[in-house]
Amino acid sequence: MSLSYSYKHLYYFWVVAKEGGVSRAADRLGMAVQTVSTQVRELERALGYALLKPAGRGLVLTEAGQVALQQADQIFQLGEQLPGLVRDAASTPTVRLAVGISNGLPKLAVRRLLLPVMDEPGLRLLCHEDQFEGLLSELALHRLDVVLADRAAPANPNLKVYSHSLGASPMAWYAPEAFYEQAVADFPRSLAKVPVLLPTTHSAVRARIDQWFERLGVQPCIAGEFEDSALLATFGGGGMGVFPATELVQDKLISRYDLRRVGDCEGVQENFFAIGADKKVAHPLIRRLLQAWH
Repeated sequence: MSLSYSYKHLYYFWVVAKEGGVSRAADRLGMAVQTVSTQVRELERALGYALLKPAGRGLVLTEAGQVALQQADQIFQLGEQLPGLVRDAASTPTVRLAVGISNGLPKLAVRRLLLPVMDEPGLRLLCHEDQFEGLLSELALHRLDVVLADRAAPANPNLKVYSHSLGASPMAWYAPEAFYEQAVADFPRSLAKVPVLLPTTHSAVRARIDQWFERLGVQPCIAGEFEDSALLATFGGGGMGVFPATELVQDKLISRYDLRRVGDCEGVQENFFAIGADKKVAHPLIRRLLQAWH
């Protein structure tokens, strides 16, 4: 960015405006009156407008000068904070961890997966949520340290990424109080009678849930499909219907959304993967994460 004026000129103007005159400003700055006056005129010349005008034996701000003063106040207030911010940054070392979160991964599970590294002193966690394929591209370009997903990365000679399993968690069905009795009676056939909420097909577990229904010969009464798992849990907790979720977040579902467990989604599980750009994991926090979940 190129500016036609100097911040030094702006600072002299700011002091003149605060002091109410060039002479008092010069005394405060320990400079000659002529020097201060020249600097202010340089600023006015650069901006193309008069900022000060004579009034009696002193100077007052023009309308343009009032606007300039408001902006200068903000600029120099920020400038006063700069030394402290720099000092704090230098004295408090940070460990940056940029994590991509696939939009198919249950959001309530993300913190549980990252829990082994959350106590790292000075941790600066950057979380980016996006579609799976987009995150893999960002990872390959080293813009992310790791991607958390519900599936392994597909084989692709153009993408040098490596998948590490973090394990799996069984799925179960949960219901708000309004549908609990009806859902638990004759479960899982009851899912053909009560409203059912499901993740959309963007989630890897959706295909396994559909296959589960097919094996049981149950045609679910689908009332809603959600791409965002947190949104699904919110609507389920709000009484819209019964839905499947990983047991990894069961405590949160019960305590936060006042849900009740209906039964197992037998044979169906949610898989969790950490995907890195290097075969040998370089980031110490990712190594700790993998060790914790193995």
